[in-house]
Amino acid sequence: MSLSEGGHMSKWPDSDRNPAENTHNEMAGMAFGSVVQFRDVLGGLHLHEPTSLPVPNQLLPRPRLVDRRATLAELDAMREEHALAGVPGTALITGSAGVGKSALALAWAHNVRAHYPDGQLYADLRGHADDKPVSPLTVLGDFLHALGVPIELIPGELAGRAALYRTVTHDRRLLVLLDDAMTAAQVRPLLPASPAGVTLVTSRLRLAGLLAGGARGVYVDRLDTAAALDLLRDTLGAERVDREPEAATELTELCMRLPLALSVAAARLASRPNWTLGEMAAVLAGEQRRLAVLTIGDDMAVRSALDLSYRALRPDAARTYRLLGLVPGTTFSGGATAALADIPAVEARRLLGILTDANLLTDTAGGRYRFHHALVRLHAVQLADANERAETREEAVVRLLGWYLGTAARAERRLRPYRTGLPRDAEPRPSEVTDFGGPDDALAWLESERANLTAAVTTAHDRGRHATAWQLTDAMWSLYLFRGHHLERLDVERTGLAAARACGDPVAEGKMLGRVGLTLNALGEPDEAAAHFNVALDLWRRLGDRDREAGSLRRLGVVAAAQGDHTQAITRFLAAIELYREERADRKAALALVELGGVLITQGRGADAVIYLEQARPGLAKVDDEYNQARLEIMLGRAHTNAGALPTAAAHLHHGLAQMTTLGSSVGRAAALEALGELAQKSGHREEARHHWEQALTILNDPTTATTTRLHTHLASLSEAATESADGQTGGARAQ
Repeated sequence: MSLSEGGHMSKWPDSDRNPAENTHNEMAGMAFGSVVQFRDVLGGLHLHEPTSLPVPNQLLPRPRLVDRRATLAELDAMREEHALAGVPGTALITGSAGVGKSALALAWAHNVRAHYPDGQLYADLRGHADDKPVSPLTVLGDFLHALGVPIELIPGELAGRAALYRTVTHDRRLLVLLDDAMTAAQVRPLLPASPAGVTLVTSRLRLAGLLAGGARGVYVDRLDTAAALDLLRDTLGAERVDREPEAATELTELCMRLPLALSVAAARLASRPNWTLGEMAAVLAGEQRRLAVLTIGDDMAVRSALDLSYRALRPDAARTYRLLGLVPGTTFSGGATAALADIPAVEARRLLGILTDANLLTDTAGGRYRFHHALVRLHAVQLADANERAETREEAVVRLLGWYLGTAARAERRLRPYRTGLPRDAEPRPSEVTDFGGPDDALAWLESERANLTAAVTTAHDRGRHATAWQLTDAMWSLYLFRGHHLERLDVERTGLAAARACGDPVAEGKMLGRVGLTLNALGEPDEAAAHFNVALDLWRRLGDRDREAGSLRRLGVVAAAQGDHTQAITRFLAAIELYREERADRKAALALVELGGVLITQGRGADAVIYLEQARPGLAKVDDEYNQARLEIMLGRAHTNAGALPTAAAHLHHGLAQMTTLGSSVGRAAALEALGELAQKSGHREEARHHWEQALTILNDPTTATTTRLHTHLASLSEAATESADGQTGGARAQ
């Protein structure tokens, strides 16, 4: 088209022009916005600059955010570090359903939006929605159009859109928020290329691919109690919350301090002004109803949020998640999960990793896992009830109980190899059990699984598997012998006793009576302990079991010593020793000799005690019983202290302390340190004695035991002696 002077087109086309002289007009490259190309125009032409698209500002409204100062500061630090380094910044914000990931990301994005004047882009990737996640192809189309690229110029394939997106975003100061991502592949094409930009990604999954590519992982945990109460105050008003402080705190805990659950509960209360917080807490306390109550529409439901995470799982991971709700304890290892789900341990660990990446589980120390919080566990339990037959659930729990029993028995054999022929046949042996390289590993496993073993005993008894309950209780004896845990131990052993009686097994009942009695005596309840030992003694005599009859006599001697009846204690010990020798039970006779030595020391007969204690040495040397060999060394040290042979005493005590330390026995170490304190006090080294006794208290860390009471008495005697000495010096100064 030709344009005449003055901006007016000629009235007629130049029909006389040679076609060869026609102008060839083309454009190379790419232009955004309107493009007009012309040569001959007839009539008037008016050109107007098209209205450009505004800078994108796609962030959702700023949400209410309580606390999170530390996490916001972490995001600030990430942004500044990447800006200084001149590379794009990406933060992956992860956490479980309902923990407030999206709210945190939005709040921070609003805080820093002024630093990104070229626009803020937002996309809900719907990684855990009912339908399929949004494809990056679709999101790129929306982003490119928002950044000014005409729809007709946006390529149709993913690679072309991603390349154009990198071109368009180069050097732009953009903030991009990608909410609820499912995979790293969904996110990567959406990362802007500009070093002046920043991207926030939220996901319930730990997207390792993004982290490997340099994204900063930011984990969002539950609120603390103070912040949870603040969230309630924001919705309900401070007056209503502070009027019922105990109920408010209970409500936050029932909601697991999850922002989503708290917001739902608070919204329900806000719509019911006549309800008290206590009434809402009472409703939530009905655990099986808790997930159903915490619902206001599909988009504000804890159950819905967890259901979306669950539905995204593969079938094998979903089945494992359901079955894990049946675990009686609080944590579970790969081995326990393998037994529960009847799969190889390698496969169990893989599935645990998938569930952890989905933020349904949390990995803890020692290769163990737990549910992210109690509401997730309850969700798994309800899914198991709904999707697994009762027989399937029962079989899974029985397999798990069998694994605990078999593995505890393996640990027991590592720690107490002389205990042979023990009944551990209540459940079939699991196909895979944890093996232990040595006693240290075995004791560490028992300690780390203590809460789970305790829960397993209760579960077995409650489900009518009484033989499993008492046998598992008996298998835990080594743990309690080495580490104490007396109050917890008493509860477990009382359950074991009830289970043994439910079995109608008198031998099991007698064993559990002995266990409970020993614990009661250690807790400073000798009368009740004696009652249990006497019942056991009558039982063994009826059964004609002389070896175990001797055991009850020996334990009655221990109780008599604790009661201060030394004559009765010596009588009981001597009777037990005679029976043991008749039964050729040399090791057990040696144990009675050690305890007899303890009574003689208390009587001030240290030299006599040494004689009996040395008689015990051969009986303990015949078996692999390092724990009682160490006990003998400590008792010999006490006897020599009492007899005045202090250097000999020190040698025995240090030897015993070293052995107990090697064995990992806190109870044994405390006994050695108590005896070293007695030796230091007798040597006139009061500060050294104080140091040993305070160290023993720290090791025990148990205010309930008779040993703890005795140590406090020792320390009090030192303080009294110091006061008397100071008073004497003051009086002497006055006399002068």
